[in-house]
Amino acid sequence: MKKNKISKNWINKQHRDLYFKKSKVLGYRSRSSFKLIEIDKKFRFLNKNTYLLDLGSSPGGWSQVAIEKVTNGKILAVDIKDMKKINRVSFLKGDLLNSNTCNKIKDYFDRKIDVVISDMATNTTGNKSLDSFNTGQLCLNAMNLSLKILKSNGVFLSKIFMGSIFIEINNKANFYFKKVIKFKPLSSRQESKEIYLYCKGIR
Repeated sequence: MKKNKISKNWINKQHRDLYFKKSKVLGYRSRSSFKLIEIDKKFRFLNKNTYLLDLGSSPGGWSQVAIEKVTNGKILAVDIKDMKKINRVSFLKGDLLNSNTCNKIKDYFDRKIDVVISDMATNTTGNKSLDSFNTGQLCLNAMNLSLKILKSNGVFLSKIFMGSIFIEINNKANFYFKKVIKFKPLSSRQESKEIYLYCKGIR
């Protein structure tokens, strides 16, 4: 009974959410599309020639936004979950922690790339501290891969949750990147502890 009540409340909240409604009207697969739209409006890192890796891509909201800007570049979306086809976006089902997945990513581009975006988050456990830590680990894994495949002036963008692991992430980002900016889009839910880390230029 309690679980059903929580599910019903979540559904009602979604239908009241402005960005959830807008995503349905505009054909985006998730409300998170508007987060990337806001972030790119601020930092302007997507262009027609961008070579981009989208980590944690399913259901495809960020790839949908990216492909609107990237007309002559390449986009590879990667997730452990399935993702329905998006025109001009290649999809790889795999785990970032698997070296085979990382090798396939490198082989796909066969060159240094411009942008790595990550909206990865672990399944919630109800323990906010644990969820924050686990999602932070995903961010660190994505950063490690980015340092290997990005151009010297490349961009790494990742979701993180404020928590115990934030200091480690922030310190590592500032050590390896010339510019590190923390940004919370208006489309992020106010009660959420999520922010996005925008990093540019490898030291």
